[in-house]
Amino acid sequence: MSIVSIRSLSKRFGEKVALDQVTLEVQQGDLFGLFGPNGAGKTTLLRILTGQLEQDSGTAQVIGLDVRSDPLGVKRLIGIVPEVESPPTYLTAYEYLYFVAKIRNVEDIDKKIDRWFDFFDLKDARDVICRDLSKGMRQKIMLASAFIHEPKLLFMDEPFINLDPIYQRKLREYLLSYVKDGGTVFMCSHLLEIAERLCNRAAIISEGRMVKSGTMAEIVKGEKTLEDVFLKLVSRGE
Repeated sequence: MSIVSIRSLSKRFGEKVALDQVTLEVQQGDLFGLFGPNGAGKTTLLRILTGQLEQDSGTAQVIGLDVRSDPLGVKRLIGIVPEVESPPTYLTAYEYLYFVAKIRNVEDIDKKIDRWFDFFDLKDARDVICRDLSKGMRQKIMLASAFIHEPKLLFMDEPFINLDPIYQRKLREYLLSYVKDGGTVFMCSHLLEIAERLCNRAAIISEGRMVKSGTMAEIVKGEKTLEDVFLKLVSRGE
């Protein structure tokens, strides 16, 4: 069953073509990875799929909802980890997660917040203003805010950035468990070694166009690693 369905999606910013006739399917239960160089269109695509930006043409459906006509409906059903860790600087870590949980109509809020404080070892950061947290701690807060309402689908832009190896591993293990329990992940990452071990399906985008997609085994076939495939496909002859 398709949980993300994209057809001939295009987006321009002035003369810059960010997405060019992108077509893609993500199935329920996938741990899907989208890879590409800087400026390839990954974040633009995620912003469209999460109702933050409108496409110029083409269609996109997320969990059966059209992202252009019902962006709020999409946002209610998904979790989002943005590229830049950005919890409000004037709230404490606890206040921000409480705010997100209230908006998401989460039950047993304090119990859910405590779970993620324990998971990410953030208990000492509970009453710290977010602007005073390290980049790694802010990233953990953003991950917790995406997970706290237990969505069916996670959109994650560079989720492993600023995490040390211990928490990169914890996050990998959580995502595998989340998918095993019926969730779906749509992830952008430059950490190809981690992604190759984690994702079952993937696509590579370059200059706004999809250049390869399929199972991870299909994409890597004939090469040693995902990195080898990536470099070959996105090379501009430099």
